[in-house]
Amino acid sequence: MEILQLSIFAENRPGRLAELTEKIASFNIDIRALSLADSADYGILRLIVDNTEKALDELKGAGLMITATKVLGVCVEDAPGGFSAVVAALAAAGISIEYAYAFLTPTQGKAGVVLRVKDNAAAIAVLQQAGIEILAL
Repeated sequence: MEILQLSIFAENRPGRLAELTEKIASFNIDIRALSLADSADYGILRLIVDNTEKALDELKGAGLMITATKVLGVCVEDAPGGFSAVVAALAAAGISIEYAYAFLTPTQGKAGVVLRVKDNAAAIAVLQQAGIEILAL
């Protein structure tokens, strides 16, 4: 199943991440997973949240530059080699990963990974065939 990920573009300056996360909290939106990438001038805050539509509406209304992207979530064993099985299955099928980030799950011994690939449907088929659990967040 695909997951909608939010990407917020923001200037790279001290305190900006605090401002963004406070704004998200003020709308009663819970961040489930995040990744932050930066350059000298700007950053991209990638988020998986508990209420994507509300977050999109509220954050756009607050004047933020925000986009939504369909990504995948997978559940892996929280042990050496857990993520390697995902990467190996995709590599064997010729599917490249554009980026990935991980998060903890409430299930002991499991971890979640968000993946951005070019063809989500193809990646889901390959991962399910390899016995890898696809998450619905």
